[in-house]
Parts: sequence; structure tokens; C-alpha cells
Amino acid sequence: MAAHLSAFLGYFVLPTIGHILGPLIIWLAKRDTSAFVADQAKESLNMQISVTIYLIIAAVLILLLVTLPLGIALLCAVWLLNLIFVIVAAISAYDGKRYRYPWIWRLVK
Repeated sequence: MAAHLSAFLGYFVLPTIGHILGPLIIWLAKRDTSAFVADQAKESLNMQISVTIYLIIAAVLILLLVTLPLGIALLCAVWLLNLIFVIVAAISAYDGKRYRYPWIWRLVK
């Protein structure tokens, strides 16, 4: 559960990399001691990397294509979906169930 909720560090503590740093630290610390925690931390890490990619795409849309309304809508949608999915994942992990985020790239294997 902490791996999923640590993604909120990006909103409050370290706005640029906090959302990636929290799950990464938990994954590195627990990958050899708990398979469940390692799996969920890796899933959270992959989600936050994917969110970062989506936010970069939205920023490029805003800057290059001057589609401010579309870019802002995409930024808001990514932020809101990330918020919802992280909360659902944390609740699922708290209940001891493995959670898989939809629409992400699983870059960390």
C-alpha cells in the first residue's frame, strides 16, 4: 500500500521526481524480502513512469501545436486518472490483492 501511496510525494514533496522516487525506493528496499511488496512497488513505479510520459506528451501538445485546451484537458485527465488509480491500487494492496494498472507500459520488469 505504501508503494502506491508514495506516488503522492510528487504532488506534495518533490514535484518533479517524487512520484517516481517513492515507489522506486520501496521496490529497491523490499524486492528481495517480499514478493508481493516488490510486485506492487514495481507496478506503481511503472505507472508513475507512464504518467510522466503522458504528461510530457501533453506538454508537447501545448507547446508545439498550440492546442492549449486539448493539452490542459489531457493534463487534467492524466492527473485525475492517476489519483483515482493510485487510490484504488492502495486499497487493493491493503486487502492483499495484486493490482494491475490499466493503460501503462511495464518498463521495469
